[in-house]
Amino acid sequence: MSIWKRVGSILKSGKEMPPERPSNPFEDTRVGDILTVDLEEYVVSGKVVYYDQGFPPHRFAYYLQNGKHISCLLIEKGRSYDCFLCEFVEGALDDPNDVPTVLDVGGEVTYDLEHHRSDQVRTEGQTDFRSNDTVLFWSYLAGGDRHFFLQWQDGKYVALEGRRTPGSQIRFMKGS
Repeated sequence: MSIWKRVGSILKSGKEMPPERPSNPFEDTRVGDILTVDLEEYVVSGKVVYYDQGFPPHRFAYYLQNGKHISCLLIEKGRSYDCFLCEFVEGALDDPNDVPTVLDVGGEVTYDLEHHRSDQVRTEGQTDFRSNDTVLFWSYLAGGDRHFFLQWQDGKYVALEGRRTPGSQIRFMKGS
C-alpha cells in the first residue's frame, strides 16, 4: 500500500458519518411488528400508507391481528399524530356518489361528515386494498369522540368505527 493511500484512508476515517434519520414508530412500523394498545398485544398483519402524488404520507392504517380477531389502527399525521383504534363494520353501498353526509348506525349513533378526500395508497401484507391505486376516504364524527371511517376502492367499501386513542398508550416493538 502506498503512502498516499494510507494518508487518504486516515483522512477518510476521520470524517463524520451523516446522522441517521431517527426512527418514527408511527410511520416506520412494518408487517410482523408487535403493537400494544390499551394493554392488548397485536401483530401487524397489513399496512396501508395514504399519500397525495408528490407529497409525503399523511395517513397510515395498520391491520392488527390478535388471534383470529382483526382490528385497525388508523394514524393521521398533522402537527401531532391522531390515533384511532377501530373495528371493522359490515355494510354495503352500491355507488360512491351515494355516500351520505349523515350516517345513522343502528339507530343509536349519528355521525356527521367531517371531510372527504381521495388518496393514493401503498400496501404491505394483508389489506383490503390494491397498492398504487386511488382510495376514496370519508371521515365522520359523533359525540363522545366516536369516529367512523368509510373507504372505497373499485366497488369495495371498508367501514371502520372507533375511538381516539392517545399515542402515549401505544407501544411499538420490532418483530424479528
